[in-house]
Parts: sequence; C-alpha cells; structure tokens
Amino acid sequence: MLPVALTIYLLWTFVGFVDNRVLPLVPEAYNPATYTDANVRGYGLFVFLIFTTFVGALAKGIFGRQLLRFGESLVDRVPVVRSIYNGVKQIVETVTSSSNSSFDKACLVEYPRKGIWAIAFISTESSGEILTKTGQDAMMSVFLPTTPNPTSGFLLFVPKSDVVILDMDVEAAAKLVISAGLVMPPKEGEIKNGSAKSARTVSKKAPVK
Repeated sequence: MLPVALTIYLLWTFVGFVDNRVLPLVPEAYNPATYTDANVRGYGLFVFLIFTTFVGALAKGIFGRQLLRFGESLVDRVPVVRSIYNGVKQIVETVTSSSNSSFDKACLVEYPRKGIWAIAFISTESSGEILTKTGQDAMMSVFLPTTPNPTSGFLLFVPKSDVVILDMDVEAAAKLVISAGLVMPPKEGEIKNGSAKSARTVSKKAPVK
C-alpha cells in the first residue's frame, strides 16, 4: 500500500502546486472558483497543458522560430543569464531527446579498481580523438550510476575488451542498482520456465544446534 499511497500523494501535491501558480493568472470569467465555492483540482494543470501546447505549436511556425531566435540573441548578450539559459537548454534537450539515444544494454566494468565490479550502462562506442589519444583499438563510453539514485553517476571510457555485457535488460539492472543489490534479476532458467521473479537477497544464518 505504501508505494500506491505515496504515488497518489505526490501526484496530488504536484497538481496542487501547479494549480496554486496557474489559477491566479486565469481571468475570473474562465476560473471555476468564480462560480463555485471550491476550487476544481487539476484545472490549473489543464490550463497549463493547453497553454504549453499552444506555445509549442506557435514556436514551430516561421514567426515563432524568428521570435525564439530574437529572444535567444537577447539572452546571449547577458553574461550570467546566458550561462544559465544555455545550461538549462542543454539539459532539457538531452532529457527530451529521442529514444534511440537511450541505454540499450547493461554491462560490468572493473571500478574503482581491478577485481571490483560495478554495473554500468552502455552509451555508445567511442571514436575520434578519444581513441587517438588513448591508443586503443576500440573503446566504449559507459555510464556508471550511483546507488540509490541512478540519475547521477560517472561517464567512463573503457576498452571494449574490458566491458562484460550482461544478459539482464536495462530495467533489471536499474532495479539492482536502486535497491543496492537487494533485488536480484531472475536467472536465465527461471525466465525460460516462466517462473521469473526478482529475488531478494537475504543473509544466511548458521543453523541453530
């Protein structure tokens, strides 16, 4: 019940957060609070989505693109604002990029030293200056996530021969990282016979005599 209750609470809080900031900007004639005693939960979020869709459609036109270029040219002239805007824009473009640039395989790499293995996600095969400077024939760029927050981590360039590809998918590897090793992915035999379930590792105690 806890994940369900927490999810509902977070969604309810998020909707209220958006409503509190959007509804004061809505004219009274279009605000349900003008005609009813209680606020309509989610109406502010609905208005925000409609407004975002309209602005997005407008930005795709010729006039919208020219207006965006003019606005960005003004921002580029302000030193501090320029750095913040370009950084936020790069993050948003990375997050909203197409799915073909997402991680498709999980792997093992020796980190932080030889003999210690860590789970990572394969990004792409390295090329260009990285191969030239390192003198390697083939290298792979991998993302090494941290536990329990996999959104932060390290970008590593590892020789292809040192990367061990895992049979588990990215989702199973992410669960393993988030749970700090408590939720183990099913074995290949369990997947074939249809009894695949994530196993929770437990410490084995010595039998009591």
